[in-house]
Amino acid sequence: MNTLLKLATEAHGGIDRWSQLKTLKASLSVTGAIWHVKGRPDVLKDIRIELPIHEERLITHLVGQNKRFVFAPHQVVVEDEQGHLIENRDNPRGAFEGQTYETPWDDLHVAYFDSYALWTYLTIPFLYTYSGFVTEELPPWHEGGEIWRPLKAIFPENIASHTREQISYFGKDGLLRRHEYVVDVMGGARGLNYAYDYRQVGGIMVPTTRRVVAFDDSKRPIPDPVLVAIDIGEIAFS
Repeated sequence: MNTLLKLATEAHGGIDRWSQLKTLKASLSVTGAIWHVKGRPDVLKDIRIELPIHEERLITHLVGQNKRFVFAPHQVVVEDEQGHLIENRDNPRGAFEGQTYETPWDDLHVAYFDSYALWTYLTIPFLYTYSGFVTEELPPWHEGGEIWRPLKAIFPENIASHTREQISYFGKDGLLRRHEYVVDVMGGARGLNYAYDYRQVGGIMVPTTRRVVAFDDSKRPIPDPVLVAIDIGEIAFS
């Protein structure tokens, strides 16, 4: 483990504590401009999620809709809360081929994108210690009057995420400040995911507010519009 990854994992609660935990449950709201573009403005406005933190799986309960999304990297399922199948899709990533930023999404597109994204966000930086990840510290980055240390991560092919190469920026305290990527399933749209409002939950530091905006060719944020807004209410590890 390189020195920056060691600093980051320790600041977020430590590998030993993370290894003791198995699952995460949370109530949250996911809104923002991209959901309007995709024709689904309020689909994730009130959701509950549950996930194993050491395996890429996630269940999303759409509160008040008698519907849930069940995600694994190679299949997504929409079912009612009694477990009756509504629809499913194998090889869900293949369903995005040829899409652009403006292409409308159905429930299965939403389920795949939001599930892998939330699982990724909620497991960083510990995710980067999992088998198959390759990390490298990049030169320091100046933003907001601070100096941040960027960590480039190459994702293994078995992990569904935005793209293979992503960069996480950590402050002097080791906490995540921003997460940079392009979104392959949205035609390479650029995203800067800023993390705020940290809360200690079960010994783990979790940012409970996230705002995603685009970035320019200099990797500086384009603040308007907010592409995705994630606001976590209740959250617990077990």
